[in-house]
Amino acid sequence: MRERRPATLDDLDRQLLWALQDDLPLCERPFAVLATGLGVSEEEVLQRLRRYLAEGIVTRFGPFFQVERMGGAFCLAAMAVPEERFDEVTVAVGAFPQVAHNYRREHALNMWFVLAATRPEGIVETARAIENAVSLPVWLFPKEREYFVRLRLRP
Repeated sequence: MRERRPATLDDLDRQLLWALQDDLPLCERPFAVLATGLGVSEEEVLQRLRRYLAEGIVTRFGPFFQVERMGGAFCLAAMAVPEERFDEVTVAVGAFPQVAHNYRREHALNMWFVLAATRPEGIVETARAIENAVSLPVWLFPKEREYFVRLRLRP
Protein backbone atom coordinates (compact mmCIF):
# COMPACT_ATOMS: atom_id res chain seq x y z
CA MET A 1 0.00 0.00 0.00
CA ARG A 2 1.46 3.37 -0.98
CA GLU A 3 1.83 6.11 1.58
CA ARG A 4 -0.38 9.16 1.11
CA ARG A 5 0.92 12.66 1.63
CA PRO A 6 -1.37 15.25 3.21
CA ALA A 7 -3.36 17.17 0.62
CA THR A 8 -2.51 20.77 -0.16
CA LEU A 9 -5.70 22.81 -0.04
CA ASP A 10 -6.14 26.49 -0.81
CA ASP A 11 -8.94 28.70 0.53
CA LEU A 12 -11.21 27.92 -2.42
CA ASP A 13 -10.69 24.17 -1.86
CA ARG A 14 -11.74 24.56 1.76
CA GLN A 15 -14.82 26.63 0.86
CA LEU A 16 -15.83 24.18 -1.85
CA LEU A 17 -15.32 21.09 0.30
CA TRP A 18 -17.37 22.71 3.07
CA ALA A 19 -20.18 23.61 0.64
CA LEU A 20 -20.21 20.16 -0.98
CA GLN A 21 -21.03 18.52 2.34
CA ASP A 22 -24.64 19.71 2.30
CA ASP A 23 -25.11 22.95 0.42
CA LEU A 24 -25.42 21.50 -3.09
CA PRO A 25 -28.68 22.86 -4.50
CA LEU A 26 -31.26 20.53 -6.04
CA CYS A 27 -31.56 21.98 -9.53
CA GLU A 28 -30.59 21.28 -13.15
CA ARG A 29 -27.04 22.73 -12.80
CA PRO A 30 -26.13 22.60 -9.11
CA PHE A 31 -22.40 23.07 -9.71
CA ALA A 32 -23.08 26.29 -11.64
CA VAL A 33 -25.13 27.65 -8.72
CA LEU A 34 -22.42 26.60 -6.26
CA ALA A 35 -19.73 28.17 -8.47
CA THR A 36 -21.58 31.49 -8.60
CA GLY A 37 -21.70 31.59 -4.81
CA LEU A 38 -17.96 30.95 -4.68
CA GLY A 39 -17.13 33.47 -7.41
CA VAL A 40 -15.67 30.92 -9.86
CA SER A 41 -16.80 29.09 -12.98
CA GLU A 42 -18.78 25.89 -13.04
CA GLU A 43 -15.85 24.23 -14.84
CA GLU A 44 -13.49 25.27 -12.00
CA VAL A 45 -15.77 23.59 -9.46
CA LEU A 46 -15.99 20.42 -11.57
CA GLN A 47 -12.22 20.30 -12.15
CA ARG A 48 -11.55 20.61 -8.45
CA LEU A 49 -14.09 17.90 -7.59
CA ARG A 50 -12.45 15.58 -10.16
CA ARG A 51 -9.04 16.31 -8.56
CA TYR A 52 -10.37 15.59 -5.06
CA LEU A 53 -11.62 12.19 -6.24
CA ALA A 54 -8.46 11.38 -8.26
CA GLU A 55 -6.15 12.29 -5.38
CA GLY A 56 -8.22 10.57 -2.70
CA ILE A 57 -9.04 13.86 -0.93
CA VAL A 58 -12.67 12.78 -1.37
CA THR A 59 -13.27 9.04 -1.68
CA ARG A 60 -16.97 9.19 -2.49
CA PHE A 61 -19.25 11.90 -3.80
CA GLY A 62 -22.96 11.29 -4.10
CA PRO A 63 -26.26 11.32 -2.27
CA PHE A 64 -27.25 9.20 0.68
CA PHE A 65 -30.57 7.43 0.29
CA GLN A 66 -32.91 5.83 2.80
CA VAL A 67 -32.66 2.51 0.96
CA GLU A 68 -35.09 0.82 3.34
CA ARG A 69 -37.82 3.28 2.30
CA MET A 70 -37.26 2.17 -1.29
CA GLY A 71 -37.61 -1.53 -0.38
CA GLY A 72 -33.90 -2.28 -0.07
CA ALA A 73 -31.54 -2.92 2.81
CA PHE A 74 -28.13 -2.03 4.26
CA CYS A 75 -26.08 -4.22 6.54
CA LEU A 76 -22.69 -3.93 8.22
CA ALA A 77 -20.54 -6.98 7.50
CA ALA A 78 -17.16 -8.23 8.66
CA MET A 79 -14.64 -10.94 7.86
CA ALA A 80 -11.56 -12.43 9.48
CA VAL A 81 -9.09 -12.35 6.59
CA PRO A 82 -5.64 -13.93 6.85
CA GLU A 83 -3.04 -11.20 6.43
CA GLU A 84 -1.40 -12.93 3.47
CA ARG A 85 -4.75 -12.88 1.64
CA PHE A 86 -5.92 -9.41 2.63
CA ASP A 87 -5.16 -7.66 -0.67
CA GLU A 88 -6.62 -10.51 -2.74
CA VAL A 89 -9.81 -10.62 -0.65
CA THR A 90 -10.13 -6.83 -0.72
CA VAL A 91 -10.18 -6.90 -4.52
CA ALA A 92 -12.67 -9.79 -4.63
CA VAL A 93 -15.03 -8.21 -2.08
CA GLY A 94 -14.76 -4.79 -3.70
CA ALA A 95 -15.79 -6.27 -7.06
CA PHE A 96 -19.32 -6.79 -5.76
CA PRO A 97 -21.46 -3.76 -6.65
CA GLN A 98 -23.37 -4.21 -3.38
CA VAL A 99 -20.23 -3.49 -1.32
CA ALA A 100 -19.32 -0.05 -0.05
CA HIS A 101 -17.10 1.38 2.67
CA ASN A 102 -14.57 -1.44 2.86
CA TYR A 103 -12.24 -0.85 5.84
CA ARG A 104 -9.29 -2.64 7.44
CA ARG A 105 -9.44 -2.87 11.24
CA GLU A 106 -7.03 -4.05 13.92
CA HIS A 107 -9.26 -6.82 15.23
CA ALA A 108 -9.88 -10.53 14.70
CA LEU A 109 -12.56 -9.37 12.25
CA ASN A 110 -10.13 -7.23 10.29
CA MET A 111 -12.22 -6.38 7.20
CA TRP A 112 -15.45 -4.43 7.59
CA PHE A 113 -17.78 -3.27 4.84
CA VAL A 114 -21.35 -2.21 4.18
CA LEU A 115 -23.65 -4.27 1.98
CA ALA A 116 -26.47 -2.52 0.15
CA ALA A 117 -29.18 -4.44 -1.67
CA THR A 118 -32.29 -3.49 -3.61
CA ARG A 119 -34.30 -5.99 -1.54
CA PRO A 120 -33.69 -7.27 2.02
CA GLU A 121 -32.96 -10.86 0.99
CA GLY A 122 -30.20 -9.55 -1.26
CA ILE A 123 -28.02 -8.98 1.82
CA VAL A 124 -27.77 -12.68 2.69
CA GLU A 125 -27.49 -13.64 -0.99
CA THR A 126 -24.56 -11.26 -1.47
CA ALA A 127 -22.88 -12.39 1.75
CA ARG A 128 -23.09 -16.01 0.60
CA ALA A 129 -21.75 -15.08 -2.85
CA ILE A 130 -18.78 -13.34 -1.21
CA GLU A 131 -18.17 -16.39 0.98
CA ASN A 132 -18.18 -18.60 -2.12
CA ALA A 133 -15.81 -16.23 -3.94
CA VAL A 134 -13.20 -16.01 -1.16
CA SER A 135 -13.82 -19.18 0.90
CA LEU A 136 -14.16 -17.19 4.13
CA PRO A 137 -17.24 -16.57 6.31
CA VAL A 138 -19.00 -13.21 6.24
CA TRP A 139 -20.47 -12.04 9.54
CA LEU A 140 -23.59 -9.87 9.21
CA PHE A 141 -24.47 -7.17 11.73
CA PRO A 142 -27.94 -5.89 10.84
CA LYS A 143 -29.03 -2.50 12.05
CA GLU A 144 -31.15 -2.66 15.18
CA ARG A 145 -31.67 1.06 15.52
CA GLU A 146 -30.89 4.04 13.29
CA TYR A 147 -29.16 7.19 14.41
CA PHE A 148 -28.67 10.36 12.41
CA VAL A 149 -25.43 12.14 13.16
CA ARG A 150 -24.91 15.32 11.21
CA LEU A 151 -21.17 15.13 10.82
CA ARG A 152 -19.54 17.89 8.82
CA LEU A 153 -15.78 17.87 8.50
CA ARG A 154 -13.97 21.19 8.33
CA PRO A 155 -11.35 20.99 5.53
